[in-house]
Amino acid sequence: MDDVMNTPGFLARRKVLLTGASATMAAVSAPVLAAASNEVSGAHSANSTSRQGVHSMSTVTVKDGTQIFYKDWGSGKPVLFSHGWPLDADAWDAQMMFLVKKGYRVIAHDRRGHGRSGQAGHGNDMDTYADDLATVIETLDLKELTLIGHSTGGGEISHYVGRHGTKRVARMILISAVPPLMVKTEGNPTGVPISVFDDIRKNTANNRSQFFRELALPFYGYNRTNAKVVQGVIDEFWREGMLGSVLGEYDCVKQFSEVDYTADLKKIDVPTLILQGDDDQIVPIDNAARKQATLIKNSKLKVYPGASHGMCTVNSDEVNADILAFLSA
Repeated sequence: MDDVMNTPGFLARRKVLLTGASATMAAVSAPVLAAASNEVSGAHSANSTSRQGVHSMSTVTVKDGTQIFYKDWGSGKPVLFSHGWPLDADAWDAQMMFLVKKGYRVIAHDRRGHGRSGQAGHGNDMDTYADDLATVIETLDLKELTLIGHSTGGGEISHYVGRHGTKRVARMILISAVPPLMVKTEGNPTGVPISVFDDIRKNTANNRSQFFRELALPFYGYNRTNAKVVQGVIDEFWREGMLGSVLGEYDCVKQFSEVDYTADLKKIDVPTLILQGDDDQIVPIDNAARKQATLIKNSKLKVYPGASHGMCTVNSDEVNADILAFLSA
């Protein structure tokens, strides 16, 4: 697999995706960001790399040499976002734009093997994801931090707390998050059968381009009667997924499905907001948010009637308002 990813064809395709994405963002987002505030800048950059035709990118180099890409905008109280699978930091655009204009410092990283971060052939496991996140947080010296995780990102921030504690963390928000355990086992009889995740692995390895287009429909609830389908959202889901490493995404399936986060949830000792839709077709709410609320001390659960897994996009106004209210409390 590493040999495939190092072939000229693969590297050329990834360069086109990166360049095309950067050019599009430059054309569309630059005026918006400039109007939003002068706070949206690279002032907090730990390391910046640039290539001809590509915007400079801020990265942190972790202990095995892998570079983790991140965005860091604004000033004020820090809020860090951890994305779901197979997406990247851009999945948080609606939340980051909203909060930076409210005076917060917003940070989002691409998990290793996803988006613009390094495509290492190793370390695609939750222990390493959590340690990578710790390196980002420590390098940027983030304190009194609010951690927000969606889907797999909810597992990542929970496991970060399990391994590194809450000394830098003030609050947490879990949105449509995978903990405590997705897969069906003897101890988790209401979980999702392993065959479902085997199919995800198979489709990711064999034809992820088509699979990601199809997966976007239940992800955002676009397969429901009378749903308002937005083609641009589907296209963006595909773009972010295809930018990542097929190996990294394949390995990550086990991390969001078979890792048991129960012990991590019990270690969370800061105020925690739990948000999930009751029509989530990707992460069943009865096996996720409702269990999280019983395992996390000082937590509050809000259920969004009829909302999908992709509620941060489809229901962004309501999600943003709930995040802001929690941060302001």
